[in-house]
Amino acid sequence: MDMSSREIRLPLNEVVAVLQDLNEFVVSLDQLGSRQAFGTADDYTVGKFVADWDVARRLSRARRVISVALDAQLSEDENAEIDAVCDQGRFYGTHSATSTPTDQSS
Repeated sequence: MDMSSREIRLPLNEVVAVLQDLNEFVVSLDQLGSRQAFGTADDYTVGKFVADWDVARRLSRARRVISVALDAQLSEDENAEIDAVCDQGRFYGTHSATSTPTDQSS
């Protein structure tokens, strides 16, 4: 499937909610990284951020928003192909996730 020219429609309120969460995470993680570099934050601080800001649930919601739109607008075969691509991702705690990412683009 050629994904380069495909478009998926999402409700604007859902997009804004996901964008707001992602923006908060990116800015906050950048600030935490800077604090770690200067020695004013440690792993506990990062873990506390992840827990206090409910990062896992909020990211799961963002993934669900996109998945629902894909499920509604693509065929079963197309969705299966996307699932297969996503299953090839890097996951913390697995052997393939131990290396440092080389693509830092956002």
